[in-house]
Amino acid sequence: MTDLRSELDRALATVIDPEIRRPIADLGMIDSVEFADGRATIGIKLTIVGCPAADRIERDVREAAGSVPGVEEVEVNVAVMSVAERTALTERLQGARRREVQFGPETPTRIFAITSGKGGVGKSTITANLGVALAAKGLKVGIVDADVFGFSIPGLLGVSEEKPTRVGELMLPPIGFGVKVISIGMFLPGPATAVSWRGPMLHRTIKQFLSEVYFDELDILLLDLPPGTGDVAISVGQLLPHAQVVVVTTPQTAAADVAERSGLVARKTGQRVIGVVENMAGLPQADGTVLELFGTGGGADAAARLDVPLLASIPLSLALREGGDTGEPVVLSHPEDPAAAAILALAQRLLQPAR
Repeated sequence: MTDLRSELDRALATVIDPEIRRPIADLGMIDSVEFADGRATIGIKLTIVGCPAADRIERDVREAAGSVPGVEEVEVNVAVMSVAERTALTERLQGARRREVQFGPETPTRIFAITSGKGGVGKSTITANLGVALAAKGLKVGIVDADVFGFSIPGLLGVSEEKPTRVGELMLPPIGFGVKVISIGMFLPGPATAVSWRGPMLHRTIKQFLSEVYFDELDILLLDLPPGTGDVAISVGQLLPHAQVVVVTTPQTAAADVAERSGLVARKTGQRVIGVVENMAGLPQADGTVLELFGTGGGADAAARLDVPLLASIPLSLALREGGDTGEPVVLSHPEDPAAAAILALAQRLLQPAR
């Protein structure tokens, strides 16, 4: 009996909470384990009433317990944590980071702020696909959609209808294609709702995302910044001065000139600009030629003026656009597409040690 109980404990230790991404045994969610006459009775406690992961957790517990030799029947009794138990859990998860920005200068997480001088250059599309490409390599990745006025990351990652789960003072972010995502769009009644806030509210929102959203230990954090050099860019510079900045532009001279300004503002807040990404860099034709719809050279020019490398040149792509509309990142749906290949190469380049 002792051996079978140990086998049950080992099996249940493999069940992972899909939101917190830790074993439910470590989270105090297994309340009791009993075995008699071939029947295993497992008591579990969910973090909140109406937990969106409840069905999956219960199913995984049944499967884990049922896989143990000698267990012929599994009964799972589901309850909810008390306030005290939930408070203890959130304090354990937060640790010393309680109400502080999670990713301070000592963090092992590499932070990349994706910025642009003007809107419409594909910054959010690149951020979303870059996050998915990095997650596909087995890395723990999070995205903060800091573009409060023009949020689009949830739609690009197919999580527009999902909301963060509140556990005490913590928010558990939705996960799209292996990437943990937080966006102001998840708190609004609909995608057509407009946000009209001034500086203090914007700063408070970004700080809340960085302090109350439970990302756990990330390998990579991406921030999709709004275009321009306004309040959010300054707030991110103050809260995460050690972030590395990637500037996105199109080949147009006008776009490249404005993109350069966003890099200069990042430097003023102490951040380091590590390179430029040129998006919409020509449309490949069937005969092998490239139609330069937005001109050429803007990315290289901006990189030269900022004295940083041109990290990637991403061609125009129908598959990339369609994937953004449907919430299916092109790096997964069509990895052979030239734009997907360029983003995958960019992901690999960003993983190189910082210089």
